[in-house]
Amino acid sequence: MKKTVTLILVAVMAAGCVTEKKLTYMRELDATRAEAINAQFKSQAQTIIRSGDALTIFVSALDAEAVAPYNLPTVVYAQPGTNTVQTTPMLQYYIVDENGDVAMPVLGKVHVGGLTRVEAEEAVRTQLATQVLNPSVQIRLINAKVSVLGEVNRPGQVTMTGDRLTLIEALAAAGDMTAYGRRDNVLVTREVDGKIEIARINLNSTEIFGSPFYYLQQNDVVYVSPNKVRAVGSTNAGLWISIVGTLASTAAVVVTAVK
Repeated sequence: MKKTVTLILVAVMAAGCVTEKKLTYMRELDATRAEAINAQFKSQAQTIIRSGDALTIFVSALDAEAVAPYNLPTVVYAQPGTNTVQTTPMLQYYIVDENGDVAMPVLGKVHVGGLTRVEAEEAVRTQLATQVLNPSVQIRLINAKVSVLGEVNRPGQVTMTGDRLTLIEALAAAGDMTAYGRRDNVLVTREVDGKIEIARINLNSTEIFGSPFYYLQQNDVVYVSPNKVRAVGSTNAGLWISIVGTLASTAAVVVTAVK
């Protein structure tokens, strides 16, 4: 009888435990699998520019006056009623329209949608070359962010400061998963050409490196699902406390009766 009671209590306590196996990332990875991983891995150099993106475009050349008409004026912000500047001068930005175009001064519309930053710079430079000698173009994507939600330590938006961001980097920027996050079922949603694409990523598998969602795109949403322990603890806490209390009371009565 005592053995039965002990097993009941152990089973209840085990339901609230998170094993080391479930907390580990990429359990399948080791040096011997590197060749197979590289066979499916596709490195992405840069983020693709999409409609709705905000871009700064700066044009320069040896003849500064020749390129001045092609640049938006810089702006500064001052406190109301004063001449005190609150921020450093900054370039105004372009919004990529629904057709993937930006409308630049004098030059007119330039198609940049679907291009990487470097490809967009070359597209602008090519059109400028017919009017300016040896122009140089610098483009920056300034509103690229992804949202990381669910079982992470710092849920919220992660800014893409570079040309690319991996799923692992986004999770790291969000403070990593909590102990209750499912490593084998990370949801990523993405809008492409007006349609939503959905993927579920298993961070324990080598297949993550072959997924088109390993490299995130601007406006992606990453959601880390809670495991069963969290689900039990958050939605049915009262029920489980009641069950555990009942089992403990029953065990105490049984032990007393046996004695």
